[in-house]
Amino acid sequence: MMSGLDRNSQQGVGPRLVSIDVMRNHSELFRAECKRLMLETDKACKRMQNDDNKQLDQRVRDIQFLKKELELKLEEIIVEIDVLIALQSRVGKALEACKEPLRVTVVCLEERMKRLPSERLHDEVDRELLKEREVIEGVASLLQRVVEQITEQIRLDRSAKYQLEQDLKEKFEAQCIDNSCALLTTHSINNLQITNTVMPSLAVTPKQWENISDLIMAKAEQQKINSLSLRALVESLLEQTAADMHKQVQATAAAFKRNIDEIKSAKSQMEDQLAKIMSEFASQQRIREDLQVAIAGSEHALSLAQARLALRRQRPGKEQCYDPAQSQLFAEVQQLTAHINNLCEAAAKSEEEQRALDRCQLELQENIEMKASSLYIDEVICAQHKEPIIIHNF
Repeated sequence: MMSGLDRNSQQGVGPRLVSIDVMRNHSELFRAECKRLMLETDKACKRMQNDDNKQLDQRVRDIQFLKKELELKLEEIIVEIDVLIALQSRVGKALEACKEPLRVTVVCLEERMKRLPSERLHDEVDRELLKEREVIEGVASLLQRVVEQITEQIRLDRSAKYQLEQDLKEKFEAQCIDNSCALLTTHSINNLQITNTVMPSLAVTPKQWENISDLIMAKAEQQKINSLSLRALVESLLEQTAADMHKQVQATAAAFKRNIDEIKSAKSQMEDQLAKIMSEFASQQRIREDLQVAIAGSEHALSLAQARLALRRQRPGKEQCYDPAQSQLFAEVQQLTAHINNLCEAAAKSEEEQRALDRCQLELQENIEMKASSLYIDEVICAQHKEPIIIHNF
């Protein structure tokens, strides 16, 4: 049997040992739970980091895919802008090229107004020149509107280009950030300045994010289509307007040629007539001089006959018979008087004919001078202005 002291000691220590044993067991269980919890947490962290990396990689691929599409669309719109700028330059040169033909047309109209009043007719050349002025002014007005349309389309294309560039810039920044996130480790974040940010309440969904870029690309595509349509229209207009101007310039040139030929023909005919009139005037002058000579000769013959009659009146009374000689002299005086009267009348008519021929000559000379003046204006002055003007395709 145990002694009383031993019994008291066992009674005092026994309950404490039980408590300590319980505490030890609880501690061991807690340690085991902590190890399990740490292991589970470590696995969860690694799994979540792997999932994060997969999601970040997928996100980067999504961004890269959209970036390629955006870059392709940006390249297309840049090319279209360059083409439109070149086309705008062509249209501007075409508009500038209209100024000289229009100036020449107006000068020709003004020069033709300087013709003499009798030649200042609203002829075919005037009508063609007025048509030419109308065509050139119409072409210039149309080209001015085309320049404005191209300018506006370039503005719209540049706006689409700006939106594409901004979207690409943001996509690049997002890609860099996501790439950096994928490369981050628990060790590398020590030197990284991180600020806690609150997710905005207006954050877009992935579908909305994709739709934003799709909308920007759709707008750029629409502007590219509009640019292509405008370019096709402008090319057609340039070809058509150049053809219209060329056709009208050719029509005006043909009218000038016909008018010049007509003036030359009329002038040549009048010059031929003038030569004939001058020849006839000279002939009439000679015949009039011949008539004067004839009149003088006849007057001498008449004076001779009258002198013979006067002398025979001095015969003695019984000798003054009406003999054949006297009868012949009387008849001769009458006939010569009649001839002289006829010759004088012919000389007077010849003088009238000369005056008429002289008036005709002056009229022909004036008309020839007027034709020469009109011919000089059309063939020399207008031709000098028109000759350098050649309408090419714009």
